[in-house]
Amino acid sequence: MNTPNNEKKPLPKRSMLITPEGEQALRREYDFLWRQERPRVTQEVSDAAKLGDRSENAEYIYGKRRLRQIDSRIRFLLKRLEHLTVVNQVPADPERVYFGAWVVLEDEQEVLSRYRLVGEDELDLEYGYISIDAPLARGLLGKSLDDEVSVQLPKGEQTFYILEVLYERPEWDVRPAVRPHRWETPG
Repeated sequence: MNTPNNEKKPLPKRSMLITPEGEQALRREYDFLWRQERPRVTQEVSDAAKLGDRSENAEYIYGKRRLRQIDSRIRFLLKRLEHLTVVNQVPADPERVYFGAWVVLEDEQEVLSRYRLVGEDELDLEYGYISIDAPLARGLLGKSLDDEVSVQLPKGEQTFYILEVLYERPEWDVRPAVRPHRWETPG
């Protein structure tokens, strides 16, 4: 019997939003896996199977495992794309922080930070792309240019001043427009 001390807390509701660029990246990954990677690995497994004893055939065993991973990712992408909502319009009040915004913040020590609020499929902390579900993003949602915002973060409460809210890609966003996905090998 569950008691209040050992009950599992429900996971917070996740947004199902994505930018047009994020959707394009997921579709590109799906296309790559379905049209290139899966046929290539299927052929490798077929070739390895022709070599004889499959129980000790590392190429066959690895290939089958890789094929299961690819199929799993393809199913995930199809289901995910079916449920995501693409946000491709600028809000009525472009001076407020909403999904897809690029935001420049200044903290109490006058240190500047730049972020873009995106869906969880688009996270890229190296370039400041944070999830709309992250504590910082949730604290900024609906706030306006020049607002002072206090946000409860894992390391404690922090106060920020909103210096800029943009909905067109700023010059300082140096993230490559098209990034290779995890299945592609650099080449």
